[in-house]
Amino acid sequence: MPTTQAASLIQVVVNLENGEPVFSYQTTGGQPLPNGDVAVTEAGTITYQLVDNTGKGLKFVGVGFTTPFDGIIDAITVSSDGQLVQMLDMDRSAGTTKFQFVLTNTANTLLVLSPDPQVRNSPSN
Repeated sequence: MPTTQAASLIQVVVNLENGEPVFSYQTTGGQPLPNGDVAVTEAGTITYQLVDNTGKGLKFVGVGFTTPFDGIIDAITVSSDGQLVQMLDMDRSAGTTKFQFVLTNTANTLLVLSPDPQVRNSPSN
């Protein structure tokens, strides 16, 4: 699980395989990040940038959490163009949270859900 710095950028790459969206994650330098999981050791912002290779006009509209009250992620913002999601993590609570990106598309009115990457906090104090 890659460790984040105070601010990090992860690309969320979406391709179509047999007509279905397939998600992968990488650094801006193109290094793969298996499952998109990150470990956090200090307060900062994790930014996810959408790379839509589907031709379906995908856009982020939000993030869904299975444990939204665990205190791991403190806030979420989505850019007005739907290309970026920023997660504020003050790294005050130890533990792991799982989430799914929620995306719209231009092909229909259905929402697309990503597999569940996770953020693991390991506060240093």
